[in-house]
Amino acid sequence: MATSLVHPDRIQSLTATGVEPRSGHYVLYWMQRAQRAQHNDALEHAARLANEQAVPLLVCFGLTDDYPKATARHYRFMLEGLAETAASVRRRGIGFTIRRGPPPRVAAELARRAAIVVTDRAYERVLVSWREQLVGDVGCPVVQVESDVVVPVDVASDHREYAARTLRPKLHARLDQFAEELLTTSLDEPLTDAPPSDVDLSDTDAVLGRLGVAVGDDTQVTLHGGTAQARSHLRRFLDDGLRGYADRRPDPLDPKVSYLSAYLHFGHISPVAVLLAVRAAGAPTVDVAAFVDELVVRRELAVNYVRYEPDYDRYSALPEWARTTLDAHRLDERDPAYSATRLEEGSTHDPAWNAAMAQIRASGYLHNHMRMYWGKQILRWAA
Repeated sequence: MATSLVHPDRIQSLTATGVEPRSGHYVLYWMQRAQRAQHNDALEHAARLANEQAVPLLVCFGLTDDYPKATARHYRFMLEGLAETAASVRRRGIGFTIRRGPPPRVAAELARRAAIVVTDRAYERVLVSWREQLVGDVGCPVVQVESDVVVPVDVASDHREYAARTLRPKLHARLDQFAEELLTTSLDEPLTDAPPSDVDLSDTDAVLGRLGVAVGDDTQVTLHGGTAQARSHLRRFLDDGLRGYADRRPDPLDPKVSYLSAYLHFGHISPVAVLLAVRAAGAPTVDVAAFVDELVVRRELAVNYVRYEPDYDRYSALPEWARTTLDAHRLDERDPAYSATRLEEGSTHDPAWNAAMAQIRASGYLHNHMRMYWGKQILRWAA
């Protein structure tokens, strides 16, 4: 089923009751999490609000210099996707402005002329704080639209789920309700004079240089950003990887995987669009079920964890049994024992681990079963 309306359970007002749209030059969509022009709930809801207010739509993106733990690979992948997204929305008569600076400040500056501000929902602490900061800085309604999961996180559960087996039935009970194709909304008022950008998306190396991001071998990647690239990987997976996925996915030597994780992470493709494509592919039921469990249940279990666990990224959030075990073996002798430098170089006695490390350095990618093996050895070999 296709719809032009965003499901109301995806929409949440972040401002107090009674804050009304003001006379503005445009509706502003502050894009951060869902960095795409297709099947983007926040973008389509913003387009509908723009038509209701009889004003154009402006999309803005704030490019921060120091996003936590971001590397040149992350920035390059993101910038490749944003260049495609900017071109796509402009073809629809939507303005696109990207500016360097703290994202909530960039959004607040552009919101001064906005009737309403729309943003996509995020879950991590720093991103949630950005949205809270924006609400405090603007005098118009701010609306948040969940665009990153199939079933909205608060609809799926109202508490932290402790295992996939507890969340799985709740997700499947609501899956069909939210697995709808989202149609594109035509804009009644095109934006012909968008505020200028100060970031040139046509020259990624120059942008990275201005950001002060160390550019090493980050160009040696197997994955490039953007919705077109994501769709290409999805088509290849539907043709060659989905059939047999349940049995062959664990094999790192012949990986039947989609390579969509990075695209989902940066919002270059919608999980709903992926789900619909997989369901329509005609693959065996067991393979579809196995993939949906990864795409929806496992991924959205992680979202649930971040949403409801305040210490999600801290040692204190580990289960008590895990912390007890780690503490009991903290002083065990490591034999062999390797320094961080030896590990980074892949200079251990284990050829499989060394090969995994070499693949990470060269491509930024590692099959998820090898990734688990890789991580566990570090605990064995380092203090």
